[in-house]
Order: sequence, then structure tokens, then C-alpha cells
Amino acid sequence: MSTHKLLQQSQPRIIDLSVEGMTCASCVGRVERKLGKIEGVHATVNLPLESARVSVPDGVTDEQILHAVDAAGYKARLVRSAVSSPAGGGKHAGADNSSAHGGREDSGRDDPERHGSGTKNSEHSGEEHMSHGGTAAVLRPRLILAAVLTVPVFLVSMIPALQFSNWGWFAALLTLPVVTWSAWPFHRAAAVNARHFASTMDTLVSLGVTASYLFSLGTLLADPSLTAHTGMSDMPGMAEGGHANLYFEVAAVVVTFLLLGRYLEANAKARAGDALKALLSLGAKDAAVLRNGAEVRVPAQDLAVGDVIVVRPGEKIAADGVVLDGHSAVDTSLITGESVPVEVGPGDTVTGATVNTSGRLMVTASRVGSETTLAQMGRLVSDAQSGKAPIARLADRISAVFVPIVLGIAVLTFVLWLVFSGDLQAAFTAAVAVLVIACPCALGLATPVGLLTGTGRGAQLGILIKGPQVLEDTRTVDTIVLDKTGTVTDGRLSVVRTLTLEPAIDEEELLQLAGSVEAAGEHPIAVAIAAAAQNAAPDGALAPVSGFDSAPGGGVRGTVNGRAVVAGRSGWLEENGVVLPGTASAMLRTEQEAGSTAVLVAVDGRAAGIISLQDNLKPGSVAAIARLRALGLRPVLLTGDNAVVAARVAEAVGIAPGDVLADVRPEGKVEAVKRFQADGATVAMAGDGVNDAPALAQADLGIAMGSGTDVAIEAADLTVMGNDLGQVATAIELSRRTLGTIKTNLFWAFFYNAVGIPVAALGLLNPMIAGAAMAASSVLVVGNSLRLRNFGKHGA
Repeated sequence: MSTHKLLQQSQPRIIDLSVEGMTCASCVGRVERKLGKIEGVHATVNLPLESARVSVPDGVTDEQILHAVDAAGYKARLVRSAVSSPAGGGKHAGADNSSAHGGREDSGRDDPERHGSGTKNSEHSGEEHMSHGGTAAVLRPRLILAAVLTVPVFLVSMIPALQFSNWGWFAALLTLPVVTWSAWPFHRAAAVNARHFASTMDTLVSLGVTASYLFSLGTLLADPSLTAHTGMSDMPGMAEGGHANLYFEVAAVVVTFLLLGRYLEANAKARAGDALKALLSLGAKDAAVLRNGAEVRVPAQDLAVGDVIVVRPGEKIAADGVVLDGHSAVDTSLITGESVPVEVGPGDTVTGATVNTSGRLMVTASRVGSETTLAQMGRLVSDAQSGKAPIARLADRISAVFVPIVLGIAVLTFVLWLVFSGDLQAAFTAAVAVLVIACPCALGLATPVGLLTGTGRGAQLGILIKGPQVLEDTRTVDTIVLDKTGTVTDGRLSVVRTLTLEPAIDEEELLQLAGSVEAAGEHPIAVAIAAAAQNAAPDGALAPVSGFDSAPGGGVRGTVNGRAVVAGRSGWLEENGVVLPGTASAMLRTEQEAGSTAVLVAVDGRAAGIISLQDNLKPGSVAAIARLRALGLRPVLLTGDNAVVAARVAEAVGIAPGDVLADVRPEGKVEAVKRFQADGATVAMAGDGVNDAPALAQADLGIAMGSGTDVAIEAADLTVMGNDLGQVATAIELSRRTLGTIKTNLFWAFFYNAVGIPVAALGLLNPMIAGAAMAASSVLVVGNSLRLRNFGKHGA
């Protein structure tokens, strides 16, 4: 298709739905299939969040989407709608149908409550509706009634010494509210799905409970004297040990166990989303703003770009912005995970939700509301949690046919037992056990709850995982390419020497001329030279520059006070007609051998001198490189600096001499990544600058340092909000731990069903134990995921 036609195509909308009524993986598959029948629509449904993210093409209305969900037997309401990015959401978009890079397209997504644990939306669904995301408050009264009535039913049914005359009718009476009102959510969901010729886990539970009660009641009605005895008895119709062939206690206990499981599960899932909810609640609620020379207190959501915010010691900064006046130390740990406060002054950028610890600051707001870093973090994490990892596809395929297969197994079990044993009681018990033990809930929860907890914990640590596919990628990477400046080193170059080649130009003048032209650039070298020149100038001002031009990775040029100034690499000077004398080359070589970054300066077409700069290692770089090696990664240093400087840095941090790529221009970074990939390596790339963005996008796993630019962050798959290389290692560790947790969940979910169903079919499993095991399976999956909340604590 031509570029013109692509541009003419309207981009699909991405809408988020709150879906009520889903109880297991079968429900998820049903909603996805129903939506997928609409041409051009693709949906990803999340069970614990009770949500669906739907890609909707032009011509399909929101009403059609809502109607499709309703036709599937569930209720949906629109949460938000936005136009997707033309890029399709990044290189991993196909894995989860969400914007892998944050979805900047929707500036209106500023509802923090939306990104919580998934329980909020279901609170308004009414008591008669229950789902896995249902709140504990909805489940509690049903569970209490079931428990209170089940205990005496169980005791009188299982302990002959407690049995009194006609105790069976007593058990039938107490069990009736349990299997009707307490179990009503199961029956209701089963009926709704039955109307659509579908079946879910609730179908199995409803059938098992109903069959147990009606079979027992029918048996009692057929022989009213069956339980006329008291205590131990050998009356006809009694099983060995004086137990009548009644299953009231089975029905009551199964309902109680399943309600208890869902109650614990609802609480656990709420905790799984606590990390993100806590993150989104960190923002300041209001701010002091200068209006007409006076301070006015306004809600944070009413701030506008350009407002001047007054931030006193101990207050949170209400928006992203630039310090206009004042000096202070800002605690950024809430956003970056780094505990050491950052010193800021006029001209420095600050982030909303960080805390001013000392001096009074005046901050000009540059990003407010849904555009703040905090809001974008919330969107990124929510997008990741709404996605679906490739590893979950197998569970989806199985759950789609799971319940019908279980129903078939239960019927076959009943028939075979009846044919070969002739024992109706044994046949019924085995069939009910099969119905009750089969639980696709654990399959449906295994991936999303692990992802929910892992990404939430990452957000607390200043780590943003931008999609489920990223988890798979962290497992396979074996090589990590590290940009030197700003990643391994602190990126704050400082001028250490100024050397002149022209007697007519002294060191001070050389620095002022170079600083004036470099002030128009944004490269760290340019910033350092300009800062040094400003500090050396008597009035702190630099001369204006005209005719400014620059070449990425080459240098800058411009006219300062009528003099043509060119600064940069030797090749850049030669491109501008400057011939380097032998003394300049020798001096340049000497500085580079000393480990400095040397910038040549030419004035009016003649080499005038050299400005020598040095960069310092970040404090945690050595330990971080060691951790990356321990994770099985081969660290490679990539830099535009000369080989001598690169070798000095590599030696200091423990990178092998053969794994250093120096003198690499920005466009060469992509080629370097491609070369590693061509050699069979799976490459991660960490960087923080604009010129790193193409390489981050090319890498199998792009990691952006949060202290860098928006372009780099948008191009990456993982973002660490701080500037510590150790966070890169932590991000990979957390991603791998999250993936490992999901795999463990899926293993036990599959193992549970693979073992439990055959055992039940063989008549070796009491239905009550089956009910307890079924409830425990989901709770254990959620509980295993919750262990991720302790990642990074006390060495966890």
C-alpha cells in the first residue's frame, strides 16, 4: 500500500471497557471471541481488572461493541476512548494490542481511580452480581450465612453420635438457604451463560451443588424414615458407619469453600493493585499559585501550563516544571526509587509528586494534569497490565473448550461407574467431584494477576514495564549494549583544561568564543563548555551567536562577535575547511591518551586550541555491571568518544576490552545493534539521549534511563525513572521474576486440573475436598503473585 493511502486511512480507536460478570478464563475467551466476530475489531480481556481493551476500526460504534459484550452474556460500560498511535503502538503492539510505549495519544486519560486494582468498577454492579473482581463486601454476607449454616449440617451429617431423630430434614432445611441465596451468584452466572448456549466454571459449580442437593432431597422424600434413627444405626439405606447416602453437607461445604476462596481472592487481588493505586495517589492535591502577584491555593487539576507554583519545604511539587527561583534539595524517591535528594536551582527541571525538602522554590509549570510524568507512568503501567503475554495464549485456548470437556467427562464418569459398578451413589459422587474439582479460574488468573503485581511493584521502584511481551524478551536477551554518557557515566562533563594554539588568542578568549557557540547546542559536551564559559565570564553572560549550525556527533559552528567559530571533532573541522597543523594533532592525541574528551576549536578558519573535558563514573556503575554479568548478560560499552576514553571507562567498570565500541556516531549505534543481532545475539540497549532512540527501537529490548529524553523513553520497552545503572539490572531481575511467577502459576493451574480430574473420576476424591481444592487453587495462584510485592525488600 502506498504512503499516501496509509496516510488517508483513519487510525483505529482504542477503547477501554469495564466488563461485569466474568468469573473464569472461559468468560474471558467468550468475550474476546464475541468481539472478534465484528470485522476489524480486536480485543484483549483482563479477568482480575474486569476490563477489556478493544481496537475499533472506523465505522464501528461504541454501541456495537457494548451490544456485542451484552450478547455474550456480560455487561460492559465505556471507560475511555482514544485514537491509537499511527505507529501501531511500537514493536510489541501485536503482542498485547496496547500501546507498548505509553499511548501518548490520549491526553485525557487522567482518571487515577481507573487504574486501580479492578475492584472499583464492580462495586457499583449490585449485590446480585458477583465476579472474581467482586468486592469482599459483596461476598461477606453470603459467606457468613453459608458458614453459619454449614457447620451444623456438616457435624450432624458426618458424626453419627450427633444425629437425632429425622436429622436429615434438619440438614435439608439448613442447606436450602446455602444452595440458593449464598450460591445464587453461581446459579445466576450459569443461567446467563446457558441462555447464550455457553458454559463457564459457574456452570460446573451450579450443576454440582444443585445435583447434590436435589439428589439428597429426592432420596429423603422417597424414604422419609431414612434419618429417623438417632446416633449409630445399621438401618437399611445407611452407609458403613451410620452415614446416610445424603449429600446435603457436600452441597453446603462446597458453596462455603468456594465463597471463602473468592472472598480471599478478592482481597488478595485488591492488594495486587495497591502498588499502582498508591503510585497514582502520590500527586499533590492542591498548589499555591501566583495570580496577580498574590498566592492563591488551587486544586492541582486546575493548574495550567505557565502557572508559577510556590513550593514550600515539605510540600509536594504539583506539576512537572522548571525552577524559576530558589534552591533546594528535592526528594525524588517516590518517582525514581532513588533515596538521595537531588539539588535543584534556577533552570533545573523538577517532577510532579516529588517533595521539596528544604528551601522555597518557585516553579513554572510545563506539564499539568494528564501530561505529568506521574500520570504518564500510571498510563504506561495500566497499559502493560491490560495486555496479554504470549505465554497466556495456551491457557486461553484450553479454557475455550475446558468447561464443555469437563461436562462430558462428568457425564461419562457417571455412566461408566453406573455400568461397571451398578452403584448409583458411587457414580453420583464421582460425577459431582469431577464437576467441582475442575476449575479454570486458576488458569485465567495465572498471568494477569502476576502481571498486575509485578508491574505495580516496578512502578514503586521507578521501573516501568511497557507490555507483557517485555517479560519474554528479558528472559532471552544475552547481550546488553550500554551507551556511555549518561548511562555508565554521570553525563555531566566538566572542562578540565583549555589549551591554545594561536598566540593571539588566550585561554579565556578561546573558552568564551567556544562557549558562546556551544550554548546554542544541547549535547552534554556543549552544555559543559557553555557552563564553564559562563562561570569564567565576568558578568556570567555569553556573546550572542548567529548562523548557528550543528552536526550530530560532529560539532557546532557559528559566528560570535563577527568571528567564525567551529568546534568539534577533527573531521568536522576538516569539513569546514580547517587544516590541522601537526602540533594540534599531537596535542589532541596527548589529551585523549590522558582519558579526556578533547574538542578542537577553530577561529576564522585556523585551529585555535583544544578544550579538554572529563566525565565521571556513576557511583553504582561498577556494581551494576557485575549484576548484569550475574544475570548472564554480556555488557558492551558503546560511545561516540575516542577509543582511549572508552577503554579507560570500560576498564574502570569491568567491561572487557573486546566489548568496547568507540568513535560511534549516532547513526552508527543502530548499525552496531544490528551487527550483534546478525551474529545471533539477542540485544538489550540502555541509553538516555535523543540519539539513542533509534538504537533503543532497533534492540530486542530497549531500556531508557528516565533522566533522559521523552524520545528515548517513548522508543524503549523498559524505562527506569532514575539515572542509576543499577536500576537497569533491577528492572531485568524484576521482569524475569514476574515471568517466572507467571510460569509457576500456569504450571500449578495445569497440574491441578491434570491430576485432580482423573482422581475425581476414579472416585478417589470426596466432593467436599474437591471444593476446598478448587477454591485453594485460585487463592494460591493469587497468593504466589503477591510475593512480588516484596521484590527488592530485604534482599528479596
